[in-house]
Amino acid sequence: MINIGLIGFGYWGPNVAKNIHANKELNLYSICDYKEDRLEKARSVYIEQTTYESDYKKLLQNKDIQAIAVAVETSGHYNLVKEALFAGKHVYVEKPFTSTVKEAEELQELAQELNLIIHVDHIMIFHPVIRKIKELIQNEELGDILFIDAMRMNLGQIKKDVSAMWDLAVHDLAIIDCLMDGKEPFYINSVGEKYYNPKESLCFLTLRYEGFISHIQSSWISPLKERKLIVAGNKKMVVFDDMKTAEKLMVYDKGVNVVSGDDIEYDDYVVKTRDGDVWIPYIKQEDALYNSINHFRECILENKQSISNPTQAIRLQKILESADEKMNK
Repeated sequence: MINIGLIGFGYWGPNVAKNIHANKELNLYSICDYKEDRLEKARSVYIEQTTYESDYKKLLQNKDIQAIAVAVETSGHYNLVKEALFAGKHVYVEKPFTSTVKEAEELQELAQELNLIIHVDHIMIFHPVIRKIKELIQNEELGDILFIDAMRMNLGQIKKDVSAMWDLAVHDLAIIDCLMDGKEPFYINSVGEKYYNPKESLCFLTLRYEGFISHIQSSWISPLKERKLIVAGNKKMVVFDDMKTAEKLMVYDKGVNVVSGDDIEYDDYVVKTRDGDVWIPYIKQEDALYNSINHFRECILENKQSISNPTQAIRLQKILESADEKMNK
């Protein structure tokens, strides 16, 4: 049994607490938040099943706690993760990993020196639908990937310490990184606007990779909530709509066939669209956050790197920093 102390019970902390508590191999040893009303909310849910602290240092000093889960605003990640590592704790931390690549690289080096696990919660790579799409790509059912489009939009929650791109597009960057085995873009461009906020509330990110392109839209000011991913191959195409309660993944046997030969009429197109069947693969329902936390547990027990480790996080943050530079220009 691994004892975990949770720091932060605000926006995302309750979800982390719920999934730690649901895992029979983990013990939600303590919940910490500096706001008393949040601790009261936690007490109303877990009563005497855990302990409650307003000072996070008490969790770090407690030798019975093996791991710390950090679910606070991004600007607080660096110091908390660093202190937790120095206290000898493995760390689960919300995305984005840190505010800068430099901070992330420092924490990566520290974790390696201390032989401790850092698991960055890029939750979407633990989603069963993403796992299925990766299987389709690996089995060459989609063929060569042509483009990946992603839309992640809603009205709120507008955050002050990161932009919509750092908050939302990081999910889609993690998905692309996972599906394409860590392939990195050779071209990055972005535009954004700072509505109601010191950071961009609306962002458009364009990436060119060897063999395919990607466009990612992130917004906190959309009247509609969208969570959609399109992966188009030259054999088949898939659409993942995470807002659907069922049939989230659709596989389209659609594409373009190149027509060649000596008998092509002058008015005929040399390419023709192909419209085939649409099918819905069976995907077992799983909670992506539960999967993420359980993977963190397995990494601790087996002393192995997480698939969402600092190296992966740094790849994503380098893209985001480069995109920020383009927006600032």
